Amino acid sequence: MTSLEKAKNIAKILDSKKAENINVIKTKELTVVADYFVVAGGTSSTHVRALAGEVEDSMKALGVEPDHIEGRATGWILLDYGSVLVHVFDPQSREYYNIERLWNDAESIDISDILTEN
Repeated sequence: MTSLEKAKNIAKILDSKKAENINVIKTKELTVVADYFVVAGGTSSTHVRALAGEVEDSMKALGVEPDHIEGRATGWILLDYGSVLVHVFDPQSREYYNIERLWNDAESIDISDILTEN
């Protein structure tokens, strides 16, 4: 599975569990940390944990294990899939850290075709 396929699968998983404002950012040309960031919001800390858990379980079912997970007890959970970093925030943490602003030089990937419309 390519990095982009991994990022899009994760975005689809997050969307299926009602994550808010899902963004996929291509960081490959800007950093060696990861090729893509997937950034999403949950409505509460409970929702954030549920979103992260669903990503972890669904990706495991596809044969993809996270290298590392950080922040399970906070408003920001980071799942490290090597070439893809997944950031799941509660509303306050997302506003405070504003990952998209920090990486505003990165290309935003259009994922509208894979997200369900409400």
